[in-house]
Amino acid sequence: MPYVNIKVTREGGPDGAGPSADQKARLIIGVTDLLHDVLDKNPATTFVVIDEVPLEDWGVGGLPVQEYRKQTQ
Repeated sequence: MPYVNIKVTREGGPDGAGPSADQKARLIIGVTDLLHDVLDKNPATTFVVIDEVPLEDWGVGGLPVQEYRKQTQ
């Protein structure tokens, strides 16, 4: 019974508000299909959860992501 947790920031997508419902549905079926194809996992018992994280709550390289992007551009 696989459980996959996808975390994305709330940016991009419609109006910069994060992934659209269609994009989320595509992620769910894509991950489910991948686990079935690679590991022969039953899609009926595969759980996929998408968490949207506010951009200010995401960090990389010891910095808030907005600051990290400024320094690496």
